[in-house]
Amino acid sequence: MMAMLFAQRVILGKTEFKDVPESLKPAVYEHLVDSGVEFLAGDYQH
Repeated sequence: MMAMLFAQRVILGKTEFKDVPESLKPAVYEHLVDSGVEFLAGDYQH
């Protein structure tokens, strides 16, 4: 649930992906991929 919240915040521009807690980054990245906006994760390597 927190990953979805952070993904929405990244999509809306309220939070940058680099500011997402490390433990949530993989799940947030997956949400971004599912939404077709994985480019918002920058150079993150999953």
